[in-house]
Amino acid sequence: MLAQGISIIHDDETELTLRAYEVPIYKAAGLDPNALRIYLVNDPSINAFAAEGQNIFVNTGIFMELDRPNEVIGILAHETGHIAGGHLSRGTEAISKASIPMLVSMAAGIVAMVAGAGDLGMGLLMLGQQVAQAQFNAFSRTQEATADQMGQKFLRATHQSGQGMVDVFEKFADEEAMSAYHMDVWATDHPLSRERIASLEQISNSSPYRDVKDSPESQHEFDMIKAKLIGFTAPVESVLNKYPPSDLSKPARYARAIVYMRKPDLKKALEEIQSLVKDEPNNPYFNQVEGQIYVNMAKPNLGVAPLQRAVSLLPQGTEMRVELAAAQLATDRPDLAQSAIDNLKTATAINGDDVFAWYQMAQGYSLLNNEPMANLSTAERYYAAGVYPQAARFAALAQRKLKQGTPDWQRANDIMVVASSNAKQQQ
Repeated sequence: MLAQGISIIHDDETELTLRAYEVPIYKAAGLDPNALRIYLVNDPSINAFAAEGQNIFVNTGIFMELDRPNEVIGILAHETGHIAGGHLSRGTEAISKASIPMLVSMAAGIVAMVAGAGDLGMGLLMLGQQVAQAQFNAFSRTQEATADQMGQKFLRATHQSGQGMVDVFEKFADEEAMSAYHMDVWATDHPLSRERIASLEQISNSSPYRDVKDSPESQHEFDMIKAKLIGFTAPVESVLNKYPPSDLSKPARYARAIVYMRKPDLKKALEEIQSLVKDEPNNPYFNQVEGQIYVNMAKPNLGVAPLQRAVSLLPQGTEMRVELAAAQLATDRPDLAQSAIDNLKTATAINGDDVFAWYQMAQGYSLLNNEPMANLSTAERYYAAGVYPQAARFAALAQRKLKQGTPDWQRANDIMVVASSNAKQQQ
């Protein structure tokens, strides 16, 4: 989905691994893991950020460009430092305070320009902006340094090395060194990397867990996710150069199965993934990709069985439930429609902003000739997408034929009221 210019994607394997990394850190910070939401952003750069509401956004590039789980965990510990330190709400306050000198200078500049001193007035306006920016940057640099220190504290509390965080900032420092321009410490809202590294190294080196390494199992899990994300998002030739057919490792075969599916060379894709399923028949993600390949071959009837195995092996997987439901509905078999709807209900109860899931839900109800619920599902789809006029319209259509007072009728009413209000605000 696309939200506020950020492309959010869903992948059970990556999201569940990130959550497994983050939950111990979150608990060490005294936070409730149930309140945490982790989003995967389709962006190849190394970046993550926290947002109000205990939300952490992680770029796919973190797995694609880094080498070890401990590096990713170091980034998550830093972002947890922002949440635990209350930096997200304080940032708004800092922006407000930083605006004061800008407003004062604007007033003085306007007075000067009215009085005929145009150059002086423009200078005062620019000075106010510079002072405001400098104040906010200084505040932000302090927050970043604090988040580093808190993150290291959480890593120590969970008996993990802080070296991963240090190594990530080493990468950033190398990028800064390659920059063609001089970086002004007052013109950046993050501490300069070399200063940051020196401070982080001191803290990390004092930890009794400094030399703790990632387990072989954790490293393998990381390597598989890396291969998967590269297979799905990198250019085809780049993937095949990185994972050539001569490489028979599991990550390489995983990446090739996915990139052949994209190419498309579905025969090769099926050969690669079936070799992995043979090695690990109880791996839900291998079964999931096998099902995806059959669906791409326009053989959803063959895709249902491996996708059902995947869901049975990983009941908490929401993305694969949606894919299973889509395959079931693509068979055009009414006897599979209710099973598809049940899978979609489970998925949307966890991830209610999945537009594709709501679209499939509407298809399922249409297959069962249940027009009111098809309309309600379409209303949910538009509501999740932020298309409020259409959400209100379909909610009204659904409500007319739903039994008054039922949960579905009430949900249609809620969407209609909120969506109508939001539509007016947008206008």
